[in-house]
Amino acid sequence: MPGNTFGTMFRVTTWGESHGPGLGAVVDGCPPGLTLTADEINQELAWRRARDSRVSTTRREPDQVEVLSGVFEGRTTGTPISLVIYNRDVDSSAYDDLENVFRPGHADYTYWHKYGIRERRGGGRASGRETVARVAAGAVAKKVLDQHGITVLGYTLALGGVRAQNVDFGEIFENPLFCPDPEAVPRMIQRLQEIKEAGDSAGGVVEVRAQGCPAGLGEPVFAKLDAALAGALMGIGAVKGVEIGSGFAAAGMLGSENNDPLSPGGFLSNNSGGILGGISNGDEIVARVAVKPISSIEKEQETITEDGEPITLSVKGRHDVSAIPRIVPVCTAMVRLVLADMLLQQEAIR
Repeated sequence: MPGNTFGTMFRVTTWGESHGPGLGAVVDGCPPGLTLTADEINQELAWRRARDSRVSTTRREPDQVEVLSGVFEGRTTGTPISLVIYNRDVDSSAYDDLENVFRPGHADYTYWHKYGIRERRGGGRASGRETVARVAAGAVAKKVLDQHGITVLGYTLALGGVRAQNVDFGEIFENPLFCPDPEAVPRMIQRLQEIKEAGDSAGGVVEVRAQGCPAGLGEPVFAKLDAALAGALMGIGAVKGVEIGSGFAAAGMLGSENNDPLSPGGFLSNNSGGILGGISNGDEIVARVAVKPISSIEKEQETITEDGEPITLSVKGRHDVSAIPRIVPVCTAMVRLVLADMLLQQEAIR
């Protein structure tokens, strides 16, 4: 089946390409009666735009959504919500010399083998630009979560080898990197500038926390909540790894260290990341996402053409030096989509 639709009860289908007329999403299964405006969705899209020139591309998309259906007089109707974001700053000229060349790290090679054609207007559906539709859909999911007192917050935990040592939620929106440690921010920005001047790119780690989630969400076998979260987050183009709670560190712990003791007041630790047996336990859900470096770099790399001829390539154009910070709201949106879907599934069986 084509992999453009996500969810079971709360279903999202995204469409559009990075250099096409626009991108969008159709959200089906949203309950009626929720307040929803284009301005609220645009607030989430503004978070993704990342306007600081030190950390983002020179492409300047306004990212203003149009709500075409599913909302009447500021409230959801229960019918499909159709959202469109038009591309306003498209420039495909940098791709003119890449028509028959496979860019290292990109999906050019695999898309060509799967579909037999090349998207010659940027990265097409494989571009990070595709995620704008996810963020718009995540804004709708947020309205569902608001009804249940659930909040989801993402932030930059590490970038370019610099890791936040402190987590102060109040600092996240006070800097262009959405980093909760103000002391780490200038070191991260300096590192990004060094990497950019060298014609290279950087990866990092995003952490997402969901608070207020009730116990009981998720299924015990093939539709585990942690599996759904991992699948949703791994479905983001630049993501190469996901861990829940103590994650890979659990492999080096003893059972007595990794287990979360219980008391009459609740769990005394949270190595489980808020999920036990694939089902939420009522504690804070914690997920971390490993983000690979941006594939488009000016540094010369070896590659081949469609005819198999070896060449050396330096990728020019308007590219971020890192998927962070733009990917932070994308990760947040995907967690929201999973939780909204699981909430509606749980309500359906009661």
